[in-house]
Amino acid sequence: MITSIFPVICADDVAATRDFYAGRLGFKVIFDSGWYVQLEAPSGNRPQLGIVEREHESVPERFRQQPAGVLVSIEVDDVDAVHETISAAGHEIALSLRSEDFGQRHFMTVDPSGTLVDVITPNPPSPEFAAAYAQSAAD
Repeated sequence: MITSIFPVICADDVAATRDFYAGRLGFKVIFDSGWYVQLEAPSGNRPQLGIVEREHESVPERFRQQPAGVLVSIEVDDVDAVHETISAAGHEIALSLRSEDFGQRHFMTVDPSGTLVDVITPNPPSPEFAAAYAQSAAD
């Protein structure tokens, strides 16, 4: 039986990556050994995120490269406010802030480890997507 699941990001600079998630997205540091940090979102359901030093002996050598093909999605209450904070801090904006027909207002940024981060606030989907969602729920 699975009791928990959370991503762990390999980072060259654990402290900078920790500070990005804690300082810009509100995560709380619940454990920090220097080479490994465990973060917890301040929401009621307590999602967690880990950060490990990329070159640490606990990471197999062939998996120590920069991330590619990985996208971490984080849902927030006010994506516009987070976008303003991230932009003002000078972090890369990989995808501009936009509202999508499928029911999200979001933007993508890159954390200090090179991981692509999709920051999302749900919004009402277009009528076409709402109908597709309703059909899927009925099936």
